[in-house]
Amino acid sequence: MLSQLIITNFAIISRLEIQFKPGLNVLSGETGAGKSIIINAVNLILGGRASADLIRTGEDEAKVEALFLLPENPMVKGLLREQGLDFEGELVIRRHISREGRNRIMINGSMATLQMLSRVGVMLMSISGQHENQVLLKPDNHLYLLDDFGSLADERLGLNALFDHYQALKGGRQKLEREIREREDKEDLARFQREEIERADLRPGEDSVLEAEKRRLVNAEQLREIVRETYGMLYEEQSSVLSQLAACIRRLEKGSEMDDGLKPVGKILGSVKIEVEDASLDLRERLKGVTLDPRRLEQVEERLQLISKLKRKYGSSINEIFQVKEKLSHQMTDLEEKRQALKEVHKKIGGLENQILDKAANLSRKRKEAGRAFEEALGSELGLLDMAGTRFEVRFYDEGGRKGIENVNRDGMDRVEFMISPNVGEDLKPLSRIASGGELSRIMLSLKTILARTSSVETIVFDEVDSGIGGSTAEVVGEKLRSLARFHQILCITHLPQIACKGATHFAVRKRVVEGRTGTVISELDREERVKEVARLLGGKTVSQKAIAHAKEMLTS
Repeated sequence: MLSQLIITNFAIISRLEIQFKPGLNVLSGETGAGKSIIINAVNLILGGRASADLIRTGEDEAKVEALFLLPENPMVKGLLREQGLDFEGELVIRRHISREGRNRIMINGSMATLQMLSRVGVMLMSISGQHENQVLLKPDNHLYLLDDFGSLADERLGLNALFDHYQALKGGRQKLEREIREREDKEDLARFQREEIERADLRPGEDSVLEAEKRRLVNAEQLREIVRETYGMLYEEQSSVLSQLAACIRRLEKGSEMDDGLKPVGKILGSVKIEVEDASLDLRERLKGVTLDPRRLEQVEERLQLISKLKRKYGSSINEIFQVKEKLSHQMTDLEEKRQALKEVHKKIGGLENQILDKAANLSRKRKEAGRAFEEALGSELGLLDMAGTRFEVRFYDEGGRKGIENVNRDGMDRVEFMISPNVGEDLKPLSRIASGGELSRIMLSLKTILARTSSVETIVFDEVDSGIGGSTAEVVGEKLRSLARFHQILCITHLPQIACKGATHFAVRKRVVEGRTGTVISELDREERVKEVARLLGGKTVSQKAIAHAKEMLTS
């Protein structure tokens, strides 16, 4: 509910602070005292457009501040958290209007945009008599109001969830189709590349082995000569290293008979002789393998050229080429998996479409039943408010009778608008085009009375609800407002004593001239002041004792 409203330098208001209470809050006062200015200030809090013309003469800035107490409103809490704003049951909104155009909006101490404020505002208050801010006048909301009346909101929410899942699957299908198209465009290339790598039949480290073989083949003649000469020097020549070592060993064996200290040296040379023999044999075997083979050299060079070509295309090493092949294989496998997944998604979407159509058709049937009951209920309410000749219709637009999935949205297959004709003999017209503020307020009062227990709006403002009525009808309107105040906080501007006396709290709005300037003041009335105000409403400027007595009687009834 709206707990506190502070208005500063707005129109003719210098500063006004109002502490509103739960239940029915009545505001009364002379015409032109500033009651509508207060409503205009509230309109700013709900996201209404601001203008520098609203700033009090001689001031640079106007400010409107409101404190809302909403401890049990999960919708507001969810919206504020979505916007990154703190909320713990209290909501403070500040709206600053500057002549220089630097307008600011603050929600719970954080900067906010007009769009954010508008989204929050429709959840906080509904102003009857202000076309642009009346939720009930927006055709987009009529379907939800009908669902609330028919207790169909849960079914609609179930359909919402099903439809959202359906939309998510369609989005997933589109993504899969796009990915498959992209993969298919590349599939032939990927297959060619993978087969090219497979045909090469590469082996890990093959390039290094081939490079070494190429060096041997290119230098075969020189290498053969080096090996042959070395073998000869070590083994075959008359004065080979091995012959020299054998001679040295024999001499040391003879010397060791004279000096035991030579034996270790002899053993070392014996070991060296064995190593030289092994090296010589290895050179002899290697000499057999060093051959001039131009054909093999050609084969090696061709193989290395192939590997080099693959490296240029797929990676700097054979391992990287293997990784590319693995990736290509995975892509082709993934393409088949995506094709299979697409088939499954198609199947699920088809099943969901049938479910959605069934649920939407069933919900549509129930809505039409609720629509007829809603028409009767509203007709009865309007009859009590001196609008017995008014015709009201819940009009369904069936889109030419088409019931395919393309004509269903998350709320179903229905498009609904409230139509009304307040004057006998006149055609039904959309509720949003009703011209009379008084008629509009009474229609809103009737709708609010019917929907009292289900409406999520915390505070309802009625402006001009008493326009064009009096007597017993005013009495009925007052009772309706008091009854409605059991479910919502009501702010009602009225000129009728029959309505004013029903309020739980009564505020008087007056115009005062202070230091040569006109200003609006507001005060909460005590019992005695309230009697005088109701008497004024009964008798005009001259308040008689008879009016006082009548006022006391009305306030005690």
